[in-house]
Amino acid sequence: MRDCSTLVKKVIEGDWKEIANLTQEEIESGTKPDEIILQLQAGMEAVGEKYSSGEYFLPDMMKSARCMNIAFEVLKPLVENSSVGSLGKVVIGTVKADMHDIGKNIVSGFLKGVGFEVIDLGSDVSEDRFAEEVIRHQPDIVGLSSLLTTTMHEIGVVIKKLEEKGLRSRVKVIAGGAPVTEKFTRSMGADAYAADGGQAVKVCKQLVQRS
Repeated sequence: MRDCSTLVKKVIEGDWKEIANLTQEEIESGTKPDEIILQLQAGMEAVGEKYSSGEYFLPDMMKSARCMNIAFEVLKPLVENSSVGSLGKVVIGTVKADMHDIGKNIVSGFLKGVGFEVIDLGSDVSEDRFAEEVIRHQPDIVGLSSLLTTTMHEIGVVIKKLEEKGLRSRVKVIAGGAPVTEKFTRSMGADAYAADGGQAVKVCKQLVQRS
């Protein structure tokens, strides 16, 4: 197995032009897909730290996320054809009246990359739509994103709707977003909180194991 540090560096730098070829080279050199994914995640975690510290901004995050998505597309056939199978199914979306989806898209990319089946509902998703999609897809996890202080209470609205429809016991709920905290998430009745894509992967794996 070769050192994947070059991949990590490219993700951190947001240099997406060479990422597909580098990923293919790692595969051909014998590096396992899950090991490549771990390295890509390490790069994104570093990007997240730079964003939190104010060194990076949203355009930087988007370029790095593009790197991740391109690399995942190269890895996708290997992951799909592997005997490992899906880690679980996640329905994810940004809550009603919130049009932001960058953070949600990054989380979706992380989850897809490690083997979760992700149904991305997009942004401005109503509580009724979330309930409908839970019935349709029967996911293990529902992911709720809010990027505005004016919409974060919609997390609780969605959870209440799931309860009213008798769906809450069927799924685990994870929430996150810029104004959202773990304390707030718990107060809304969610099972877990994730601050970023890397943490979302760890938490979702734990939720599936406990279900």
